Amino acid sequence: MPSVKTRSEKAVENAEMAAADLEIPVLEFVSPMPGFPGHRQFVLVRVHEEGVLYALTSVSDPDLRFLVVPPGPFFLNYEPEIDDESLSALGASESDAGNLAILLVVTAGDTAGSSTANLMAPIIVNESNRTACQLVLGGDWPIRAVLMPAA
Repeated sequence: MPSVKTRSEKAVENAEMAAADLEIPVLEFVSPMPGFPGHRQFVLVRVHEEGVLYALTSVSDPDLRFLVVPPGPFFLNYEPEIDDESLSALGASESDAGNLAILLVVTAGDTAGSSTANLMAPIIVNESNRTACQLVLGGDWPIRAVLMPAA
């Protein structure tokens, strides 16, 4: 008797096929994002060709996605310190800084001026081996910094 796939199994299969068809690289989180223990593999897809907004989408659950942006266009002086333990987990060293990308999780607001970015918990991606982690930084970084283009 043929096996019947559940809706979630079909969604996972479709996401995996789409990622393979588009040759979208899968990012492997070295530890799950806080609150999402069962999700370690994500794909990063640009939302609009001309923009800097991306969707970080779980491979195993395409309904789980986060909007993310690079900090540069919005926060010129944002330079979080990445601890040695996190660098090691990503398979990187201080000299590999050029291979690390920083992404900020965005909370979309009702208007462009009410959208915010989480500066306290950036996502760090080692582009050379496609590993990632979400850091929770110490200090006074805001969790909801207004997302406005830098002047």
